[in-house]
Amino acid sequence: MIIALVRTVLTFFTILVITPPITAWVIVAGLLGVRDRPGSVFDWAPRVWSRLVLRAAGVRVVIHGDEHRRGSRHIFVGNHVSWFDVFSMAAHLRWCKFVAKAELFRIPMFGPAMRHAGMISIDRANQGRARASINQAAATIADGASVILFPEGTRGHSYALRSFKKGAFVLAIEADAPIIPVAIHGTIHVQPKGSFLIRPGCIHLHFLPPIPADHRSFEDRDVLAREARARIAECLEREYGVPRPA
Repeated sequence: MIIALVRTVLTFFTILVITPPITAWVIVAGLLGVRDRPGSVFDWAPRVWSRLVLRAAGVRVVIHGDEHRRGSRHIFVGNHVSWFDVFSMAAHLRWCKFVAKAELFRIPMFGPAMRHAGMISIDRANQGRARASINQAAATIADGASVILFPEGTRGHSYALRSFKKGAFVLAIEADAPIIPVAIHGTIHVQPKGSFLIRPGCIHLHFLPPIPADHRSFEDRDVLAREARARIAECLEREYGVPRPA
């Protein structure tokens, strides 16, 4: 408990210290019209911010399937049980944009920085806005970046997979972009949903072989969702004994 308290205080102190200068840098770069490309501030700022948070938390990330995270114009879809899913993915992927819930974009400084960095807001309660978010994500992929989504929608309390929403797979079809399923394990130990405490630990990211989406039609979105979900479930069962969903 003492270690968790120390890590929690250290992590939140780190966030308070590093967030203002990094977000200010991103916002100023956006206002100055700096081009969003690999190696730009919009690429490295989320990665550096996340790595510093992970270091403060005492978290080590182990990458499996490194060859599948390389390249560009990919759609990464992973299971979601903790905020540390986000931090670990952001820390180890280059020139990637998250599709995140609209509430995050209302946070002072942080929200504007996310917009300038090219992150994509989604309001699932509004079908028109959700559709616009998919179009924006497709344009982002066309420009050469990759996109990260958590198709379960919200964080869960266990690694057992819940239903996948179809937005990521509609996006894959429209953008002709390969889907990279990502099985994430270890983040519940670090910080489960509903917990304030942060514990040091090890997070495993399994980047699985790509699922091509080119030459697919809109009617194939369910097929792609089932295949991605099945691959993640199989990996979690094989590596960690997580029961596969029916």
